[in-house]
Amino acid sequence: MNIVKLVDTLHLEDLKNPMHPSIFDENDSYDMLIIRLPIIEEKLELISVGFIITHDNSYYYIREEEIFEELGNRFEAPYKILDTTIDNLLKSFETYRDLIIDMEEALYLNKTKKSFINRWLELKRTIVRVERVLMHASSTMDKMIEYYTDTKDFPINHYMDLHEHLERTLHSAKLQLSKLDYLYNFHSAQTNEKMNHLIYILTIISAIFLPLNLVVGFFGMNTSGLPFSEGLSGTGSVGIFMIFLSIFMLGVIYFVKKRV
Repeated sequence: MNIVKLVDTLHLEDLKNPMHPSIFDENDSYDMLIIRLPIIEEKLELISVGFIITHDNSYYYIREEEIFEELGNRFEAPYKILDTTIDNLLKSFETYRDLIIDMEEALYLNKTKKSFINRWLELKRTIVRVERVLMHASSTMDKMIEYYTDTKDFPINHYMDLHEHLERTLHSAKLQLSKLDYLYNFHSAQTNEKMNHLIYILTIISAIFLPLNLVVGFFGMNTSGLPFSEGLSGTGSVGIFMIFLSIFMLGVIYFVKKRV
């Protein structure tokens, strides 16, 4: 069978597209299955795996060579190809879970780095992409299983296993996203607490030095009749007065703090 002539031109364009979303398309002479999956290595990549399923065979489209590879059976060979890719995805996704656990521990120990927000944004963006792709892949797999359920040679348990793995990874992605949101809120609370503590310290310093500035400004006026301006010990007297004023302000701050 010349599979190239059998496949519609538009379907062939879909198979050639490396970014095509997951889709299952039923036709009279063949069905087309494209599953788009995340590949997690050093960085996230998305690949689309395409198959043509006829009444007695299946074909895997090799995009780099633009040819169809005959697989020899309708369902087992596509299952094995997808099973390997999805199992690798299930295992490699644990990398993101470990990264989020490390970020969480750093927050609890108050050892966050300045790059926390950048790391958070990168993980959030990456996992959102994984979630979006897996939602389409799971929906497409569900549609295929429903279509072939009554087909005699369809290994439904195998494809249900693929669907379960997709759903498990999707659930994990949603869980990690919710945990990232929690970490962001926790980090914001820590940052706000530090800012509030800093403002509190600045307020205490201001409460002590503002009255002293008032005293300095008062005695710095170029007018006659200022207190302590006639004697030789005026400067010392003002200094002692400022010390007592500072002690008094500290006492006021301590009393207010204790009352609060």
